[in-house]
Amino acid sequence: MAETTAKRPGRRSAPVLDPRTRARKRREARNAWALLAPAIVLLGVMVGYPGVTMVTNSFTDFSIKNKMLDTPANFVGLDNYIKVLTASDFPIVLVRSLLLMAVMTGLIMVMGTLIAVLMTRLSRGFRTLVAVGLLLAWAMPPLSSTVVFSWIFDTQYGVINAALNAITGSTAFTNHSWLMNPFSFFTVLTFIVVWMGIPFVAFTVYAALGQVPGEVLEAAALDGASGLNRFRLVVFPYLRSVMMVVFILQVIWNLRIFTQVFALQGRGGTPSETNVLGTYMFRLGADDFGMTGAIGVLMVIILMAISFGYIRSTLKEEEK
Repeated sequence: MAETTAKRPGRRSAPVLDPRTRARKRREARNAWALLAPAIVLLGVMVGYPGVTMVTNSFTDFSIKNKMLDTPANFVGLDNYIKVLTASDFPIVLVRSLLLMAVMTGLIMVMGTLIAVLMTRLSRGFRTLVAVGLLLAWAMPPLSSTVVFSWIFDTQYGVINAALNAITGSTAFTNHSWLMNPFSFFTVLTFIVVWMGIPFVAFTVYAALGQVPGEVLEAAALDGASGLNRFRLVVFPYLRSVMMVVFILQVIWNLRIFTQVFALQGRGGTPSETNVLGTYMFRLGADDFGMTGAIGVLMVIILMAISFGYIRSTLKEEEK
């Protein structure tokens, strides 16, 4: 026999493997670790080392002065964290970033899902046309997209200003700056990020919709369920796991935006009024690596808290 059962009082019976089976399992385990080794080493170098360095710096006064003079930094304990939370612009920037993340993520998830549902109703030719358009938006680098949108909203030669003047029949939008005002700055930023984020959600949800059994949808339609109810009560349960992953990725990506904000600030935005976490850390990092490390640690904790809470609630719903 390949395995026998050993019974012990007070314990559940456990299978005892013969030597040949144990050797095979050990060999499989070694092969699995050998295949995982390159990825583990890469993660250790690319993620582990910078992460440990960031946490270490957050408890010191390490700055550019120590870097240039090659002098050791002093241990300051929690001083950087206290300073970040009480004597800096971090709380304001954090609230601003969270609000932006919530708006962008909501728009991307809703619009991407609607486009995915639309693609299931289109003919093959129109579906291909929509897919090509989404791919073009997705393939464009963030910096290139930001430059194009900054031209569209340009103060003197922007298409938006010219179109609004033509619609209103006035010159009210001549030389109107969209980037000087923080509200309109973030409106333009939201356009850019949502435009670039929709394709990923649309393609992912469209692929997941193909796994919904057609007979289930037909049964719901015969029962008189409306389109919204069919999606909410029938389709969404099949998409919950996929939507969970997409949602968490969007939260992480939208809270870490940097390129679009930094490029728009260079085109006319005021950094002190439009900084998000990424640009705030970048501008602060050149002077105080300890403060930057503390902000980085706080960002990781916030992202883990958001992701963990959503995953936990989703898993609880699936267990019911």
